This record gives sequence, C-alpha cells and structure tokens, in this order.
Amino acid sequence: MAQMQGVPVLILKEGTERARGRDARENNIMAVRALADAVRTSLGPRGQDKMLVDSLGDVTITNDGATILDEIEVQHPAAKMLVQVAKAQDSETGDGTTSAVVLCGEYLKQALGLITSGVHPTVIISGYRKAVDKASEILNNMAIDCPIDDRAKLLKVSDTSIASKLIAEAKDFLSPIAVDAVLQITEKTPDGIVADIDNIKVEKKEGGSVRDTQLVRGVIIDKEIVHSEMPRSVHKAKIALLNASMEVEKTEMDAEIRITNPEQMQSFLNEEQRMLKKISEKVIEVGANVVFAQKGIDDKVQHYLAKDGILAVRRVKKSDMEALARATGGQVVSSIDHLTSNDLGRCDIVEERKVGDDKMVFVEGCKDPKTVSVLIRGGTERVVDEAERAFHDAVSVVRDAVEDGKVVAGGGAPEVEVSTQLREYASSLKGREQIAVNKFADAMEIIPKSLAENAGHDPIDVIVALRAAHGSNNKNMGIDIMTGKAKDMFKAGVLEPLRVKTHAIRSAAEAASLILRIDDVIASKRSAGPPGGPGGMPPGMGGMGGMGGMPGMM
Repeated sequence: MAQMQGVPVLILKEGTERARGRDARENNIMAVRALADAVRTSLGPRGQDKMLVDSLGDVTITNDGATILDEIEVQHPAAKMLVQVAKAQDSETGDGTTSAVVLCGEYLKQALGLITSGVHPTVIISGYRKAVDKASEILNNMAIDCPIDDRAKLLKVSDTSIASKLIAEAKDFLSPIAVDAVLQITEKTPDGIVADIDNIKVEKKEGGSVRDTQLVRGVIIDKEIVHSEMPRSVHKAKIALLNASMEVEKTEMDAEIRITNPEQMQSFLNEEQRMLKKISEKVIEVGANVVFAQKGIDDKVQHYLAKDGILAVRRVKKSDMEALARATGGQVVSSIDHLTSNDLGRCDIVEERKVGDDKMVFVEGCKDPKTVSVLIRGGTERVVDEAERAFHDAVSVVRDAVEDGKVVAGGGAPEVEVSTQLREYASSLKGREQIAVNKFADAMEIIPKSLAENAGHDPIDVIVALRAAHGSNNKNMGIDIMTGKAKDMFKAGVLEPLRVKTHAIRSAAEAASLILRIDDVIASKRSAGPPGGPGGMPPGMGGMGGMGGMPGMM
C-alpha cells in the first residue's frame, strides 16, 4: 500500500504480507540457522541420529544431512535453499551434506552480527567471495596425492565416511567392498579417470546382518526363473539379452479371424505353435543357454526352452538389461531374428539363490565387468536403509578420491587450517572486507566445535588446542574424538576427498550470499491447506524455533 495525496493506493493483493529491510533479512537468517542447528548434532562419528516420521507414519532413522532435510518437508522459502545446498552437495560429492548445511548457517550467523554493526551486505558478500577463493587455494595446498593404486588411502577415505554412520562398527567389512566396487567400474578416458557409481547396482534384502553384505562381480537380478523345469544353475553361461517379446505378437488394432470349420481352427493353433517353437529354436541355434528377456515369455516357449536345459528370466528392467550388457559383454537385441552368437554375453555361472524370503538370480564370474552389484543385508528394514545410505556415501567418497587423486586430513583439521590462514590473509585486505573475511574464518571453526560438542568435549578447549597446533605449522592436526585432544589426522588415518571439502565451503557460501542479498519478502496469502498444523504441517512440526517467523511463511 502506498499513499498519494492522502489516498491509499493498493499495489499488492489483499492478504499479501511483506517484510522489508532488516526484518526480512533477519527472518531468513533465523530460519536457516534453526535448520542448521537441527542437523548440527548429527555431525561426526559421535553425532546423533534423527528419527523422521512422515504423514503416513513411515519412519526413517538417519544422520545423513540430505536425507534429514528432504524428509522433514521444509516450508520456509529461505530454509528451502539450505535443502538445495544439501542436495547439490550430495549429488556432486556424495558426502559432506551436514557440513555444508552447518557452514551455511554459521556464515549467516556471523554475517548477521556484521549487519547489526552497520556493515552493508554487499561488502560482506564481497569478503565472503574472496574468502572462498582463498580457502580453495589453502585446501589445494594442504591436499596430498592419492593415486588409484593406493588402496590403503582409499580404504581410509571410506572408513572416515562410514565412521559417522549407524553401521560404523562394520566399516572394516564394508570399506573393502566399497573400494573394490569403485575400482572395478573405474575407466581411464582421454579426459582422465572416470568412476561412474551408477554402474554399482545395489540390491537390499532384510535378514542376516550387515556383515552378510556381499559384492558380486556381475549383476544381481531381483527376479525368479520363469519355469520350474528349467535348471537352477548354469555354468559357462552364454547369455542372450532380448528386448523382444517371446510371445505371439498381438495386432496394433482390433482384428477378427473368422473360422468356419474345425480344420481351420487346428491350422490356426498349429501355426501359432510353429511360431513359438521357431522363437525357442532360434535361441538354441545361436548357442545360448541363458535368456534374459525385457518382455514376456509365452508358456509354450518356456516349455521348449526348459526341455533344452535353457534358463530364462522374463520382464527384466531396462536398467538391469543395460547392466547385464556391460557386465557380460553381450548386446541387447531388439529382434529375435537378428540374434547371433556374437551378441551373446558370457560369465562363469548364472544361478538362482534364495535370499531371505525371495529368490534372486546371480550372474557371476564375468570377465572384467564394468558393472558390479552389491547385496546389502541387515536385521531390520531401518538398518538396511541406513546401510544403503552409508554405502552410497562410501562409494561416493572413494569415487571422488579416485577421480581427483587428492585427499585432505579430516577431523576438523582442514577447517582450522583454513581459518588460521584466512586471518593472516585478512590482514592484507583494506576496508571492511577484512572484517568479513575474519568472520568467515571464525565461521569455519564451527566444524571442529560441533565435532567436539557431539563427542562430549569442551569446544573452547578443543579450539584453543587446535589453534595452537596450527599456529605451529601442524596443518594436519584435528580433534581426536575419543580423547578430545589434538592429533595428526593423517597418522590417525582420517582422510577425506578434497572435492568434498571445497564443494561444501563453496556451495554453503553461495547460498549464504544469496540469502544476504534478499531485503524484501513478499508473501501471497496462502490458500487453504490440508488440516493439521499451520500451513498444512502435521501437528507438532511447527515448533522448530526460528524456522517460523513470518506468518504464512512456514
């Protein structure tokens, strides 16, 4: 609403709410900080887990930052940016999501203090940008080489990631599986080393323990063999991969066949049988003894294949067919008439096994497969789900280390070193940007502080000890969470990929800068939402401190 010669002028729709200037900025910062504080307690090996219950009553127990933020259905528009930071971190590096979120919240906390003191947000953003560039340079200088054949370092990288998860006690078992899986699918290209972890196929089954998890150098298909008379196991398998129906094809439009006497009916049935037998004969002719079909297999074709000792699986997913092709060296054929012996894939054994209450087909012993499978086990559904998330993080960080060939110490050491060197760098700057860089340096220490708090140690004592160690040029000194003392993280075997650290700092700073630039929030009147809490939220979810603020924004 504006005033013109005493007459009110309506600009925005009735019911629209608006916050301007410092109020808008403070509201956004408080929302982000509340969300960052909610996940901060889950950081590190001694971090706590969150139990998330959705509107249908489904329960998720995790300490993975991206999963937590995705499950709680954040409504505040500024806080949603934090969710996007976590998702970007997860998709780019696979780990470090909680660190990115915590850093973003701390950057904004420090910025709010400067804004209150009269420093303009543009100056803060400029200082933060310079701090990020300098931080990347510092981390690059800290990093050490991690060649692809240095299995010991890769195992330590995986151990560090799994150590903060619910299944940390099984890291000595899962880490070798993660490293072997990534190394198997790694390829050298003209552009460098590429490890596409989408080629690591993960299947989950409840039952047993996490230590029953197994790596298959091939593919696991969550299907059963189609016919009871077919062999349950085939050695020296020659595999036909068919994206074609092994049935009599139906016409594309309605058709009618008029039969006037029994002979015509018998001829029709005989022709249908001849066509089906021709399909099975083609498979036998090319020498295949295993068939994976993306579409259906007629009962009569199943019978003919079973008579010749051929194992068949039908309605296999397209992604599984592609995985089979990469693993066995076969070609997916779209027409049975075009199938040749050169299209067949090969492996040592194809076997149906019972896993839990279900049957699955294992394709193993492939020669240099470019797809591998991991069967994750666990006592309950919650354990299996968390084991899958932990394994995903583990293969992601190993992938990062393999592709970049660089790792840094963990345990808060990189953050303290960046903080130490940024304070020296700030003294070379002029104007108020120097203050912003110093605040950025202060914010970096939130990671070792959180690690100390979550492990039950005094964060002030820990920071003082770490500052003293780094001031003496001991750049790899981090916190030993067992004792609360400073310790060389390289010697302790706590390693993290360089990519995880640099991306977390950069993405968190970019999100913080974006929020700092907002000085006006215009919120339209919300439509009537579902019953429950404010804005349609389930009862009991509206009390997350500063995540609220503006009416209608939560």
